[in-house]
Amino acid sequence: MTTAVDTGTWTVTEEGWDPLRANYFETVFTVGNGRLGTRGSLEERHTGALPGTFLAGVYDAYDSPVIDLVNAPDWLTTEVYVDGLLLDPLAATVASHRRSLDLRTGVLSRDTVFMVANDARVRIRTERFASMANRDLTALRLEVTPLDRPADITVRTGIDGDRKNLERLPAYPDGTTFPHDLKWDKWARSTHFHCEETGFVGETGHLVCRTIDSDIQIAYVCDVGVDTTPARRRQVRRHDYVGVEVDFDVDAGVSVTLDKLVGIATSRDPGESGAPLSRASNTLLRTADFETAQASSSAAWAQLWADSDCEIVGDERAALALRFGIYHLLIAANPDDPTVNIGAKSLSGEGYRGHVFWDTEIMMLPFYMFTQPKTARALLGYRHHTLPGARKVSSDNETRGARYPWESADTGLEECPLFTPDGLNRFYTRDEELHVTADVAYAIVRYADITGDVDYLYGEGAEILFETARYWVDRCESDDDALALRTVMGPDEFHSHVDDNAFTNRMVQWHLERAVAVHSAMTAERPRALADLEQRIGVTADDAAAWADSARRIVAPTDPDCGVIEQFDGYFDRAVVPVTEWDANDMPRYPKGYNHFNCEDTSLLKQPDVVMLMFLLPDDYSLATRRANYEFYEPRTLHKSSLSPSIHAIVGLQVGDASKAERYFARSAFVDLDDNQGNTEEGMHIASAGGTWQVATHGFGGFLASSDGLHFSPSLPQSWQRLRFSVHWRGRKIRADLGHDDASFELIGAGPAETITVWDRSVSLSPGRLQTVGKTERT
Repeated sequence: MTTAVDTGTWTVTEEGWDPLRANYFETVFTVGNGRLGTRGSLEERHTGALPGTFLAGVYDAYDSPVIDLVNAPDWLTTEVYVDGLLLDPLAATVASHRRSLDLRTGVLSRDTVFMVANDARVRIRTERFASMANRDLTALRLEVTPLDRPADITVRTGIDGDRKNLERLPAYPDGTTFPHDLKWDKWARSTHFHCEETGFVGETGHLVCRTIDSDIQIAYVCDVGVDTTPARRRQVRRHDYVGVEVDFDVDAGVSVTLDKLVGIATSRDPGESGAPLSRASNTLLRTADFETAQASSSAAWAQLWADSDCEIVGDERAALALRFGIYHLLIAANPDDPTVNIGAKSLSGEGYRGHVFWDTEIMMLPFYMFTQPKTARALLGYRHHTLPGARKVSSDNETRGARYPWESADTGLEECPLFTPDGLNRFYTRDEELHVTADVAYAIVRYADITGDVDYLYGEGAEILFETARYWVDRCESDDDALALRTVMGPDEFHSHVDDNAFTNRMVQWHLERAVAVHSAMTAERPRALADLEQRIGVTADDAAAWADSARRIVAPTDPDCGVIEQFDGYFDRAVVPVTEWDANDMPRYPKGYNHFNCEDTSLLKQPDVVMLMFLLPDDYSLATRRANYEFYEPRTLHKSSLSPSIHAIVGLQVGDASKAERYFARSAFVDLDDNQGNTEEGMHIASAGGTWQVATHGFGGFLASSDGLHFSPSLPQSWQRLRFSVHWRGRKIRADLGHDDASFELIGAGPAETITVWDRSVSLSPGRLQTVGKTERT
């Protein structure tokens, strides 16, 4: 039985059993591969467990007011009985318990010793993974050993189709809390699929179900192999369960091992033909055994880490946190499926119902663009896949073109709830947080700049840019010669119904300018592609002229030396409420009497707004302007979004204020590892993982990709000795090894030399040659 080797920076470990922490570890120990994610529940579950397997793109709205990412059938479910006693944390005594997630291989290992009758000990060891080599395959190995005396052992394992989604918690008096073993029982539940078939073909069991509203068929096929001839083996099935029960007579000190392989397929899998049941069965037919599957998956992981690792030398705790975030980013996205995206809780929990926000384009996509360009392309593909929905959102608001919804799922329609779960507060984000459309445009152009993928830019990218630019022309309102955007909400969600939010207006202007530039470039370089777009969506030169005119007229802070920018019209008149208290994580508390929904009349911010603009468009504003806005808005920001600390860390470093950067980095890096917001049990703060990578590379690494190439100006924390990472740049890879006073670079890939800028000096890199630069030397 192989186990993860704890090197300090590659392994996340749970020592001892604590039911109060169990839901937290269920999130942290999620295994996945971008096609699916399975929470780290115990195989036998426990009272108060919140297990879940989530299949990317499988949504359903039946029996729920808002569409959900479906909590799909559970492939893990396994029970072990010793002399008739179920081994779980309530029926038996846990003598020792240890689980470890090996970030290098995506394998979650377990070693638990239970005490049964007469203080006899029984050890359970397991390994599980979702294959990164075959994304339709999951695997579980179970080893059971009676340590002190012979035992009759029964193992029951299979596929459980009795799964529901959390709906909402009924309204209880303020301050009401429930113990860990009851809190999820208080929630109303939603049913999203019905089981259609269970059965066996030989020794292989299968379960087929179908989502009720979205009509997606899901098939699981399960094979269970044993290394010891059992006393008895029988097949068990209900309408919503299929599995096997295997009995063993086992001597003391002897182990029995079961290997469980599960193939999964759905009717929505893009590019696939044939019934899901047949394809899931073929997945198992192509899989030799557990060891082979694990070896293939580990090899795929090794390649992912070769491209994606970001290594901190000198601070093991920070290094582990950074790799932990990268691991979860790698299991959140599927490079082979351009019809899905990453929900706010990835595939690790039901939080935010699996909906997609602007988080992907702004917080996570930079990681993928620089380390996994194919995955970045697939994530952008989702926005093209849902463009028809965005067109309908715009049409429903009586505007032309396409407007992306604030919360999106499978269709591109608006999925944001109207009210909070208790019905007391209205969500205006769905109506007013329009900047998501410009954020998508920003990501498209950035992807093309970084990868050099002009075929994408002049294809799907141009179609999105043009359709969304049309929307802005209609949405802007005339104000004499100027154009205004009224009744909007910027990234700072404390303030709704505002006019001319600086972030929104400038990003819209930027969007329109880029649409004009792409149209002009296609006119000169890709006239056939442009003619095709003209025929399909009716775009014309008059449209491009309207975009240019709107970009010129919209009210936006464009002067490089514009000083402190007013966040929106009238912001400077809002009441100044000082922040006077900080929590245990050294983050601001709400001032007394204030909460998320009553800060409208104050100058308090939920998260960066103008500072976010400085982050996205640093070349557009002078250092003095960026510094002035950081210094003005940072003290007013409460960081009530996990997106906030990383942006403040980066912008602070860029403007020369490193005083809070390490604190903000820690807040971002440890948001889930330390559960510093208290809600990790609901799922990963996956955008924060993307932000953490950006703090390390773009912040402390001083890395910037701009129109004139790559720049590095590292300024590492004193506790860090080195920072090492790789970036993909226009088809080639550059490895960076950054220190306090020196930096080394290697260009990978054939082609001419590449010139980069290091500490404001030009450095020429030749393929395959290591180039070292001193901080004070002249080049």
